[in-house]
Amino acid sequence: MSGTIALAAGAACLLSVTAAVPLRRLALRWDLTDSPGGHKAHTRPTPYLGGVAIAVGTVVPTVIALGLADLQIVAILLAAATVCLLGLIDDLAPLPAATRLIVETAVAIGVVLSGVQATVTGTWLDGVLTVVWIIVMTNSFNLLDNMDGALGTVTAVTAGVLAATALFQGHTSLAVLLCALACACLGFLPHNWAPARMFMGDSGSLFLGFTVACSATVLVMGRPPDATVAGLFLPTFVATVDTCVVLVSRVLANRPPLQGGTDHVSHRLRRTGLGTRAVAATLGAITAITGALGLTTASGLLPPLVAMAVAGAISVALVSLLRGAVTHPPAQPLQIPQKTHERRR
Repeated sequence: MSGTIALAAGAACLLSVTAAVPLRRLALRWDLTDSPGGHKAHTRPTPYLGGVAIAVGTVVPTVIALGLADLQIVAILLAAATVCLLGLIDDLAPLPAATRLIVETAVAIGVVLSGVQATVTGTWLDGVLTVVWIIVMTNSFNLLDNMDGALGTVTAVTAGVLAATALFQGHTSLAVLLCALACACLGFLPHNWAPARMFMGDSGSLFLGFTVACSATVLVMGRPPDATVAGLFLPTFVATVDTCVVLVSRVLANRPPLQGGTDHVSHRLRRTGLGTRAVAATLGAITAITGALGLTTASGLLPPLVAMAVAGAISVALVSLLRGAVTHPPAQPLQIPQKTHERRR
């Protein structure tokens, strides 16, 4: 199986890095670009469709390596591909938030019905909580795509750590998927590293968030509640903390939570003097630390509560360091998500 994983990972990287080239040309030809102007940092139209390259790089090698025998993997891939299509449509012609939520809920329910369900209460509520978790994480990763290379780096590290956890637990099929996902992100990073020549768009960020959320759920199935919470939170630490920081800061500033703003963790790090590449690397390093905590918890080397306490201390230190490192711009309703590497969300 190690050979299969290596081949799938290599193919994923190769597909992603090569598929991005014709997709970029197609996006430029069809004017599927994010134009500069206003608060946007890029100086020339930057094409979308990078998310399609990531999805192709993930799905195709996984299906070739595993076939369609594993129902849960097939359900995750079909649902993630649907979410990717949803994001692509939203990239081309912005959809109402309700439409996005309905589709995300429907596909999340489909994954849960396939047997992917976190065990927190031991009752039917676990299915509901799993659906909510998947939806929240999908959109948290979408919000994290606000700076060149940030989301790709975070997801590559997250998927890598989850793949190691899957191998330790004997989930070899899931390990194939996660290794393909990590390497597809690595293949796209040369196109998205600052200064980005291509953006992944909502098609990519929604696909990444959905796949990671579902994969993390598979790895905590049947575990005690404390281990389940740790197994879900630690690999997704950066996205979770970023969403919490944004929501809390906007409420405290008397700004509607769903309005845009340059108040994400990445923006705050930029205001401490770090460059765009350094921000992406920093977020990746934090993800590696908390992901490693999750791996030690899954392997039994560290109690879940201890790992969560360490992650809590990291989050407090991070928030304290970045407190006040942002100036809120005049609040303006966010009607359409702005596809840019420093977008206001």
